[in-house]
Amino acid sequence: MSAGHFTSAGASIEHGDASVLFPVEKLDATVLQRRNAELVLDDVDGEEVIVISPTSMASSYFLTQHALTAIPVDELAPAVRSQLANALDTPIETFDLIQIGKWNTDSPNHSLAEFTDA
Repeated sequence: MSAGHFTSAGASIEHGDASVLFPVEKLDATVLQRRNAELVLDDVDGEEVIVISPTSMASSYFLTQHALTAIPVDELAPAVRSQLANALDTPIETFDLIQIGKWNTDSPNHSLAEFTDA
């Protein structure tokens, strides 16, 4: 599993500029979360993804605690797309998905005993 598209994303929108996406449950669009989001994000190139980026400690905490979410750009209401497009330098139509949150990378399971000198 990859670490998500935070380092390879085609664009990012600051959390404050993406406020129209929250709460995601109220969007009139397909909202994929957790494993379903991982699967769809894993199937696209990073250049086709817009990530929502934090702008402060508070927004960083909010986004870290938010379930990994993928939203197809073409399913967003025109007003939502327009507001998000204003925060981008590239036309929003060039992107496939919006990613909110970051999934954990695979990491080996370590025992605490490994970190002692005993």
